[in-house]
Amino acid sequence: MQIDLTQRSAVVTGGANGIGLATVRRLAASGARVAIWDRVAAVGTAAVQSLTDSGLDVIFIEVDVTDTAAVHAAVAETTARFGRLDILINNAGIVRDAQLVKLRDGEVSGGMSDADFDAVIAVNLKGVYTCTQAVVPHMLANRWGRIVNASSVVAANGNFGQTNYVAAKAGVIGMTQVWARELGRRGITVNAIAPGFIATDMTAAIPPAVLASMKAATPLARLGTPEDVANAYCFLASEQAGFINGAVLGVDGGLVIGT
Repeated sequence: MQIDLTQRSAVVTGGANGIGLATVRRLAASGARVAIWDRVAAVGTAAVQSLTDSGLDVIFIEVDVTDTAAVHAAVAETTARFGRLDILINNAGIVRDAQLVKLRDGEVSGGMSDADFDAVIAVNLKGVYTCTQAVVPHMLANRWGRIVNASSVVAANGNFGQTNYVAAKAGVIGMTQVWARELGRRGITVNAIAPGFIATDMTAAIPPAVLASMKAATPLARLGTPEDVANAYCFLASEQAGFINGAVLGVDGGLVIGT
C-alpha cells in the first residue's frame, strides 16, 4: 500500500528516539512535514539533523507535554512553520514501575510513590489530553484530521508493577473513544494503538531470560520493532484509514491471544 502524505503536516510527541523517531521517519518518508516535540533538545536536534540530511522535512521543538503553556506555544510554532496541522501522534510516554505495596518478611517495606504515580499519569494520560485539546482547533478549521494515541496491551489485562502505567493507558483508550464520537462528524478520526513487547532502549536493559519469555509468549516468537509500530501509526494517519474511528489497533504479534 502506497501512503501519500505530501499535503499533510504532523506532530509526533516523544519523537526524538525509539518508536517516536521511527514514526517521524515513516511519516516524513511518506511526504509529510513533521515536527518532533520532545523534552531533550540535544537528542531532538541530532535526530532532525540526521533526517534532514536524508532529505526529509522535519523540525524539532523542545516541549514538555505536561506544560500546557509550552504545548500551546509549540502548536503556534508548528503552524507558523507548516501553515497547517493535520496529524497528531500522541506517542510520548514514561514508566515509573513499582508494586502497589511491597512486602518483606510479612511487613510493608515500600510501594509505589505518589510522585511516580502522578508523573506517569501527567505524561501518559494528561499529556495526551493537553496536546489533543491544543491541536484540534486547527484540524476543525480544515475539517480534516488524524489523531493516533499510544495505549498498550496492558490496558486491557494489567501488568505486574504498573498500576500507574496501566491506569494511564486504559484512560487513553477511554479518551480515544470519547473523542472519536465528538470529532468524527468534523472530519477528524481518533484511534489508538496498543503495542506489545517492542525492542527499544527500555527492553535492551531486560535480562536475556526475561526477553526469551516475552518472545515465547508472543505467537510470532519475536519482539516487535519500532518500525512495526511506526507503520501502524502511519496507516491510521492516512487517507486509507478514513473510515476507521475509535479503534484500538493491537501491534503485539498476537500476544493478547497467547500461544
